[in-house]
Amino acid sequence: MSDAINASAVNAGSSTAVSAGGRLQWSNRLTFILAAAGSAVGLGNIWKFPYITGENGGGAFVLVYLACILVIGIPVMMAEIMIGRRSQQNPTGAMAAMAKEAGANPLWKGVGWMAILCGFLILSFYTVISGWTLSYTVTSLSGAFSNIAPDAAGAMFGGMLADPAQLLLWSTVVVVTTMYIVSRGLHAGLEKAINYMMPLLVALVLVMVGYATSTGHFVDAIEFLFTPDFSKLSTEAVLVALGHAFFTLSLASGAIMTYGSYVSKDTSIAKTSIMIGVFDTAVALLAGLAIFPIVFAYGLEPGAGPGLIFVTLPIAFGQMPYGTLFGTLFFVMLSMAALTSAISMIEPTVSWLVEKRKMSRGKASAVVGLILWTLGLGTVFSFNIWQDATLFGKTFFDAIDFLTANLMMPLGGLLVALFAAWVMKSNVVKDELGLGGGLLFTAWQFVMRFITPIAIIVVFLNALGFIKL
Repeated sequence: MSDAINASAVNAGSSTAVSAGGRLQWSNRLTFILAAAGSAVGLGNIWKFPYITGENGGGAFVLVYLACILVIGIPVMMAEIMIGRRSQQNPTGAMAAMAKEAGANPLWKGVGWMAILCGFLILSFYTVISGWTLSYTVTSLSGAFSNIAPDAAGAMFGGMLADPAQLLLWSTVVVVTTMYIVSRGLHAGLEKAINYMMPLLVALVLVMVGYATSTGHFVDAIEFLFTPDFSKLSTEAVLVALGHAFFTLSLASGAIMTYGSYVSKDTSIAKTSIMIGVFDTAVALLAGLAIFPIVFAYGLEPGAGPGLIFVTLPIAFGQMPYGTLFGTLFFVMLSMAALTSAISMIEPTVSWLVEKRKMSRGKASAVVGLILWTLGLGTVFSFNIWQDATLFGKTFFDAIDFLTANLMMPLGGLLVALFAAWVMKSNVVKDELGLGGGLLFTAWQFVMRFITPIAIIVVFLNALGFIKL
């Protein structure tokens, strides 16, 4: 690793754990698991997973989602961690080094560039949406949800979106907080933040689940989530489950590959990836167990869509005993999840500037933060003063969301799978994954060579409208 980042880490008061090549490393495997899980656990788990489960019939959808995590998500995560760890570099350097080692076309470096750009673009609107959670934390704390009517809850959310100054304020808080943590370096910044935030996030989820058991509808939620009714499962729901399983693990955005570059050689990639996948899935399921009992208890609609969190739940919080307390705790939990993901998504860009442009961590973070904040203006204005300014029928926010979710992430994931399974030398992959040359490695290679690419291509083509299943 460059002298600049080592100096930055020392100045930040961090640990001096480094690899043989001088690359800073996570202090221990648990910290890496928490960090990678923090990257994976975000708004997708607590905001998106419950509402898409509600929209797609519950238990059968969850079963397909779990299968997709196991068969597709975890194998791709293993590949990203492997590439990062073996190269000990940021995504562009990692792909270039691995392509050179394999004697492959140097254009594979473009996969690393696309990952960095994808993560950066996602974060440009993710910081704005994360700002919504901070805004609602304050709103809940003020008692504004108390006895709120459905129309008023909808008007409250609409009023927030229509106010660019408010959106800009909260997104600025998210950007500044994220950049400050990243600027502190691996140990004093990322590790320290993750070691506090992830246990707090888990504790808040468990508190919310504990409250949900008292609503009288906890059993209903369990049945809804874990009793499969395949008559409610459409082909479209299967594709949604596959897409969400892939995207919820922060794959193809550079985050996992970069985090993998800080992993020590004695860490089992397979075991660690499985633990991250289990952690990510557990938080999503616990979020469902926290949310659906409340939804059922107050006669609300589980398939309410994106408004489930920001419109439907405030109604429930406004009616329940201690609603102000639990509403505030819920949005604090959502904010924690958003921040851990934001940290991971910006790390690849900062890491690249530090390693390739020899910037200090502080300067790199400031530069990235300023560009990120400026680009985020497009998302802020997409909900108000630019809402009628569209390109091909999409606002700025919709266009960036479509570009990253429907084009860049599936394509990036597909290329990583093909590179790891077909381009890298089998003996190198065996050595890094530590699966040996038996059944486990053969199964992983088969999945990555055939199952994962086909599944991603189907999702990719369906999202683009080329096929309808």
